[in-house]
Amino acid sequence: MAAIITDQLRILNAKSFVSVATSSANAFYTFVGLTNATDYDSNWNINPPAPKDCFDEENGYWDNMIALKKIKADDVKQVVQKVTWSSGTTYDMYRHDINRTNTSKPSGATSLYSANYYVLNKDYKVYICLQNGTDPENPDGRPSLDEPTFTDLEPKAAGTSGDGYIWKYLYTINPSDIVKFDSVNFMPVPKDWESNSDNASVRLNAASSGQLKIVTITNRGVGLGTANRTYTRVPIKGDGIGAEATIIVNNDSKIESVTVSNGGSGYTYGTVDLVAGNFPTGSTRPAFNIIIPPQGGHGADIYRELGAFNVLIYSRIENDTQNPDFITGNQIARAGIIQNPQSYNATSILSLEKASALNALKLTGAGYSSAIFTSNSLITQTIGIGSTAVGRVVSYDQNTGVLKYWQDRNLVGFNTDATQNTSPMYGFNLLPFTNSIGSGGSLNIVGGSVSLSISTNFTGVSTVINSRTYYLGQSFVGGVANPEVQPNSGKIIYVDNRPSITRSINQKEDIKVILQF
Repeated sequence: MAAIITDQLRILNAKSFVSVATSSANAFYTFVGLTNATDYDSNWNINPPAPKDCFDEENGYWDNMIALKKIKADDVKQVVQKVTWSSGTTYDMYRHDINRTNTSKPSGATSLYSANYYVLNKDYKVYICLQNGTDPENPDGRPSLDEPTFTDLEPKAAGTSGDGYIWKYLYTINPSDIVKFDSVNFMPVPKDWESNSDNASVRLNAASSGQLKIVTITNRGVGLGTANRTYTRVPIKGDGIGAEATIIVNNDSKIESVTVSNGGSGYTYGTVDLVAGNFPTGSTRPAFNIIIPPQGGHGADIYRELGAFNVLIYSRIENDTQNPDFITGNQIARAGIIQNPQSYNATSILSLEKASALNALKLTGAGYSSAIFTSNSLITQTIGIGSTAVGRVVSYDQNTGVLKYWQDRNLVGFNTDATQNTSPMYGFNLLPFTNSIGSGGSLNIVGGSVSLSISTNFTGVSTVINSRTYYLGQSFVGGVANPEVQPNSGKIIYVDNRPSITRSINQKEDIKVILQF
């Protein structure tokens, strides 16, 4: 049995995702993680490995996650492939009948949505190409010479070069959307096209379904009666009503041009009725191609017309002295998206704008301001006789004595592929670091040559040192802070392994994720 899932399902899925992602009932977060990726794969920054889609790998993403940033409703939009207008380029034209046996010209695309039939101009205005200069002498179209810049609602030529192009203005990208959603390969389409007031005039101009705009000439004919004559109100018959064309015959008694003078309505197919229009058929009958517009007319449904089956999610990672969850002075090599993670040790959906995914310790002792904890090095704490907590350093702040770490399951008897390690370093349990230990235990944490202890008297989210307030980003109790997000909660829906980026205090990172449906 032959079957096909159409592109319309992809568009529907993209629209549905945007609806879910922007609903107040859900919370989507971007996350960053994986410090010192080259410690695990020396070739990482040259050729990052492809992420693996399995539950065990998902646990690993949580293990070395650093922080999360909430995605707002205006950070999610449907996008389409970007096609930037350039003089001298021959573009495809909109056609309703492009398929694998009737390819688009000149690109050879086997579907409408893979053809280059719309453009973005220098002013971020978007136009659809209704005619690319196609005629019997130029069956593949002609180079575009005039950049469209108008905002008139009716289709028209862009200039006076005579390149044969007819453009239809669709929309202008808002300046705020350029920053978030414009990328090298994609550009945004307006949100809520069916109801937003910004594009109401374009929607209304689409008029009734099946209103014709373009007829092309495939054969000019021969011996078409009187030369230099114009025939008006030539009917276009089909399953619609009311459409008419104006046909001009040239000096050689051949078809010079044809234009739609009345678009009519309700057409899904049609043909120029020369007989009913009292038009001479000549010794060689002329032939035309009726271009059927999309449902509702051009501009009625921008997502269907342009093939908006991609979604772009935008997130900006900024440094915040009052909420330093996104650490600086270290690297990140992974980014991703999580749906509905939960607050730590709770079942409620996380609502914080930023959230730390790391454990942290507030250390004290002589020399804490000069202690050096090498990133990704091991820290240990003797909990009791034969019991040791172990973690990997993510960052250490010499000003505040805050050490952030993650716990690597690879150190306690199991490899990351879940196979058992025959020579475990610290037993078979990931013990948490603690400010309360049993007999034979020690609170000390070694950093460089300095042995520090957990500041068991410290509780809070900030500390004052030399009259300056330092915000820690996490809530400490007895010198110990848990993550702000519950590990292994929610659904990780996207993961991207990237070459390592070193974060500095004066930089920002724009994360743009393209989801293709």
